[in-house]
Amino acid sequence: VFIVAKPAQNIDRLVIDAKADGNFYADCFLNMAVEGARVHTVITDAKEKKVAENTSDVRTGSDHASINFAVKSPELWTAETPAMYQATFTLLDKAGKTLHVENQKFGFRTIETRESDGLYINGRRVMIKGVNRHSFRPESGRTLSKAKNIEDVLLIKSMNMNAVRLSHYPADPEFFEACDSLGLYVMDELSGWHGKHETINGQKLVKEMITRDVNHPCIIWWSNGNEKGWNIELDGEFHKYDPQKRPVIHPQGNFSGFETMHYRSYGESQNYMRLPEIFMPTEFLHGLYDGGHGAGLYDYWEMMRKHPRCIGGFLWVLADEGVKRVDMDGFIDNQGNFGADGIVGPHHEKEGSYYTIKQLWSPVQVMNTAIDRNFDGKLSVENRYDYLNLNTCRFIWQQVKFPSVTDASNTTTRILKQGEVQGSDVAAHGVGVVDIKTSILPETDALFLTVIDKYGYELWRWTFPVDKLNRETEQFSASSGRASYTETEKGITVKANGRTFVFSKKDGQLKDVSVNNRKISFANGPRFIGARRADRSLDQFYNHDDEKAKAKDRTYSEFTDAAVFTKLDVKEEGGNLILTANYKLGNLDKAQWTIHPDGMATLDYTYNFSGVVDLMGICFDYPEEQVLSKRWLGAGPYRVWQNRIHGTQYDIWENDYNDPIPGETFTYPEFKGYFGSVSWMSIRTKEGTISLTNETPDSYIGVYQPRDGRDRLLYTLPESGISVLNVIPPVRNKVNSTDLCGPSSQPKWVDGSQTGRLVIRFE
Repeated sequence: VFIVAKPAQNIDRLVIDAKADGNFYADCFLNMAVEGARVHTVITDAKEKKVAENTSDVRTGSDHASINFAVKSPELWTAETPAMYQATFTLLDKAGKTLHVENQKFGFRTIETRESDGLYINGRRVMIKGVNRHSFRPESGRTLSKAKNIEDVLLIKSMNMNAVRLSHYPADPEFFEACDSLGLYVMDELSGWHGKHETINGQKLVKEMITRDVNHPCIIWWSNGNEKGWNIELDGEFHKYDPQKRPVIHPQGNFSGFETMHYRSYGESQNYMRLPEIFMPTEFLHGLYDGGHGAGLYDYWEMMRKHPRCIGGFLWVLADEGVKRVDMDGFIDNQGNFGADGIVGPHHEKEGSYYTIKQLWSPVQVMNTAIDRNFDGKLSVENRYDYLNLNTCRFIWQQVKFPSVTDASNTTTRILKQGEVQGSDVAAHGVGVVDIKTSILPETDALFLTVIDKYGYELWRWTFPVDKLNRETEQFSASSGRASYTETEKGITVKANGRTFVFSKKDGQLKDVSVNNRKISFANGPRFIGARRADRSLDQFYNHDDEKAKAKDRTYSEFTDAAVFTKLDVKEEGGNLILTANYKLGNLDKAQWTIHPDGMATLDYTYNFSGVVDLMGICFDYPEEQVLSKRWLGAGPYRVWQNRIHGTQYDIWENDYNDPIPGETFTYPEFKGYFGSVSWMSIRTKEGTISLTNETPDSYIGVYQPRDGRDRLLYTLPESGISVLNVIPPVRNKVNSTDLCGPSSQPKWVDGSQTGRLVIRFE
């Protein structure tokens, strides 16, 4: 609440319409009629240079002046180029005396809705990469400082978004000012949720909202309430106060040429795009815990950006909205699952989906999927900006070398060579090539490529391994002796370089490991693990024969392996001991262990599966309470899902054990889950270190199973211990089950044998 003191005769309010062609129109309303008055207007640019001026008369007997003149070739306002100007309005009496001065910032831009086509700003069709935003912090509720409002805009921009919907009320003017100056398209919304304002009250609220916010160039749409909370009797009120005639939206409805239906599945969304209206869902991919947002976004976005009637949409929602409970020792209360649906946590802790969105919505996309040692420096790129040329960006490259799993002296990524080039001349919406002018050094393990925009912000960093970095089996010391074994009725014990391995003759599994008589409880494997969503029949779809199927749609059923262990063979070969466990009539076919003289173990395995599966591979047990941390070379630092592969980077990563409760504790990245492109991973425990080198192409390392919230609204996955998985599950969002989130979210049809290799060290 604030008070503004003005002179007795003053400018009451201003309404500006500044077009892309430089035409400047303004209505200047006085608080009373001032005979003989004039309004002198000066327009200055961001450098405070005067670019135009005008003097207009206040109409005789009136409290209103119409101002209309032009600025030659102005810089245009867009979310990519937020060029701001200032108009200074001076009210003069008939003698030329200054009565009052008002300053108003604005931008030159023109909004146009082309029927059954799209939204055009300054004559260019734009794609909306948006998010819904509440004004919220755990300590202050909906009351935010100027710094917090700016923080929100920077957070949104950092994900390469260009739009924000103010759900479900107008924001503080300071938020609009930040959107103006930093560049975001804004949907300003009449307050409400599902209920609508009575017309007599709504008319007043529409007037207050628009007369306050009308001059912000960032505002592209007005919203008449949320999810059928619109009052159609108010539709005509908005343009009374807005000479720009911005589109009026009915979120979740079809109005003014925009179809904005919420939370349609992937297939339903395609059907909406067949309708004649512009498709722009004002809410989609409803996040919850670690679901939604990034999960399925690749499929949705590829579909949306390619469809001629779709212009993007708005994810739900920016941040968790939990209240700090001072009566509960500062516990952040999200009211169960009601407020825990943000891309980031309540204090903007970054979840995995933050980075998925950042990568997928980067306006610069590097289309190379891999490089090799013959790389000539040329990269295929797409410029997905709506306005900016690619030559406004910088490309910074680094050739790097990674430490090996056994390298204790050097534990960080080492830069061998680096450089920088300016982007090529590729117009917005164009494709081209960027030559970074480097060839790959013989010792280079990977190429890092970071794209920086014209304002100095990182759009994304791509990481390209030069080779498959699974080279850890290469050397062992022959001088370390020979592996030996003893055999009993129950099993076979192998010893090599202080390591002891015990294999069972009952099931062929590794049962016990020790290093110099120090036990490491890595055991009971390899064994096959496979699971499917519990409500799904064996042919994939909803199981109509199961009356309780719907109640199971957030749980997973594990397949029972009926394999029969047949025998355990042992042979010596070149100082190694090779133990082979053979199976029949089930999923696991063979597990062949090679124990090297230095104590390193190589596991070659074969299993088979035919059918529909959401999770599949081999696993071992290790007590979770013994784990301290993990360090790995691979995609990270966040876990992945089958439908959320994007957003990770190939590098050296490390994090301590954590087990946060989604929606209640906010430690990221999570320790547990499925990790992609892992070359090696070292798991440090209270008993010692277990190091895994993964030589199974296109597989994942599973570190236990992701944890859902207490209410388990997303998934309940089988316990998988330490695993190597050929199939990992997708994750659903709050509204749509996995089947409804697009091609990447479908279960896998598998038929036949799978082979893999895992190298294990115990220290």
